[in-house]
Amino acid sequence: MTVATNPEDGRSVADSTRVRRCGFVAIAGRPNVGKSTLLNRLLGQKLAITSDKAQTTRHAVLGIRTGDRSQAIYVDTPGIHQRGRGALNRYLNRTARAAVADVDLVLFTVEALRFVAEDAKALRAVADAKVPAIAVVNKIDRVRDKRRLLPYIEDLSGRHAFRALVPVSATTGDQIDNLERLVMESLPTRAAIFPSDQITDRPERFFAAELLREQLTRRYGDELPYRTTVEIERFSDDGGRYRIDALVWVERPGQKRIIIGDRGESLKAAATRARLQMQEMFECPVHLDVWVKVKKSWSSDEAALASLGYKDV
Repeated sequence: MTVATNPEDGRSVADSTRVRRCGFVAIAGRPNVGKSTLLNRLLGQKLAITSDKAQTTRHAVLGIRTGDRSQAIYVDTPGIHQRGRGALNRYLNRTARAAVADVDLVLFTVEALRFVAEDAKALRAVADAKVPAIAVVNKIDRVRDKRRLLPYIEDLSGRHAFRALVPVSATTGDQIDNLERLVMESLPTRAAIFPSDQITDRPERFFAAELLREQLTRRYGDELPYRTTVEIERFSDDGGRYRIDALVWVERPGQKRIIIGDRGESLKAAATRARLQMQEMFECPVHLDVWVKVKKSWSSDEAALASLGYKDV
């Protein structure tokens, strides 16, 4: 996985002359419409963490797709939402809105046959940004009678002047090729910004924290949906083997007991799964140690959020 190089220093002459179209593309919408799954499908590999819990995505994550003559720099964003008014909620909405306002194209993503108040709020953010947008109607694999899609798409087309509306399934890959073609055709004329082998601007340390948080979210999402975060204390290369020390922060002692489980078995299982995911992503052996600590009300404290990496860019 090629990450976090300087695009100006790392770009080859071949990259800058071969690519004719290049631009930033935000994947935006309310929580749980499949934005991160869509990013992974467009890239052809896993980069963003996923779960069925809202607000799994907490940071804007760049995923770079370089084709024969084009480079799309996708930006996975947190879901724009109206539930909760804490510091973390405000940070997530600010992050998503900032990403939408600073791109060349938006993929406004909705769930097929659903359009709720949070979809409308996300669409207002897209409209306010005055950026060209393609509507992506995701999860069509869950619609048995595809005839029901037509009136839904017609209604959606009347809500905004979309450049195109594309029904897709990020899970199965249905119509993703068509969506990718439309994206590439919509990019501005520009040389490549990143080297052709680079897929993100985030360092491996960031993804170590995300992969552990993914397992915690999937395992404990019902008990601790938004009260857990991960901080990497140590990330070192020990002769081709990564040694990683991670801290899991929760807000109350009772939450700590839930995560650790009886004799530490629950935490061990989550850490083992995360370690295997890290080894697959980093393509090397990983030694992972995990501790759980309490930081009272970290998700409601702006200073605590900043200290844990939730910083506005």
